[in-house]
Amino acid sequence: MKNFFTFVLLFFSTLIFAQKTDYNTKKGFVAEGYDLVSYFSNKEPLEGKKKFQTTYDGAKFKFVSEENLNAFKENPTKYVPQYGGYCAYAIAEKNKKMYIDPEVYEIRDGKLYLFYNSWIGSKLSDWQEGDVKKRQDKGDKNWETLKHKK
Repeated sequence: MKNFFTFVLLFFSTLIFAQKTDYNTKKGFVAEGYDLVSYFSNKEPLEGKKKFQTTYDGAKFKFVSEENLNAFKENPTKYVPQYGGYCAYAIAEKNKKMYIDPEVYEIRDGKLYLFYNSWIGSKLSDWQEGDVKKRQDKGDKNWETLKHKK
């Protein structure tokens, strides 16, 4: 009986720890291949180059330079977008994953948030209306249940 409980405990521990975050990897890379470091250091995001890429937490990332690639490798959690790179507004308000326009973003509290954009309007402006802190908290809570779902 003791062996059975040990097996069950190991089995469920493996399942829990084997799950990785479901990143938005449209076009094969997080942020559609835009350089995450460039969001923080430039006035606009830049598309990464194939020769400067890496894998982190099972997802692929591209960068414009070796310098940006190394900055990411030194501290990936600083640069990885919130909510796996899905639209922050959709995560918070709709509790669902939605693709993004990698050029529509906000850096708030040192974190990168990406948003959907269409001819109707940008979800960034919807995100910025009202109590953003409350919306962030709601997004964080929703992400806990969404981050492992495909």
